[in-house]
Amino acid sequence: MKDITLVSHLNSLATQPALKAQNASPGFTEMLAESIKETNEKQIAADQAIEKLSTGEEKNIHNVMITMEKADISLRLFVQMRNKVVEAYETIMRMQV
Repeated sequence: MKDITLVSHLNSLATQPALKAQNASPGFTEMLAESIKETNEKQIAADQAIEKLSTGEEKNIHNVMITMEKADISLRLFVQMRNKVVEAYETIMRMQV
């Protein structure tokens, strides 16, 4: 499974000097990029666990199910985060200036 292409774009934005302040807490871009990266890693781990189960390499279906559920919850959380960001953006765009 390939990395999400948005990750590389966000990582390039996060490394720009204008976005980084010295000794500052992580900004929104960094947090978003990290969230995408973690979600992608969990999805890859779930895919690998399913593959191992189907080939007989993994015998414990409980571990596979737990890995799949972690990936599912991570993806659902990320989708909800995205929905909130889009909702906030739309609210700002509707504001009268």
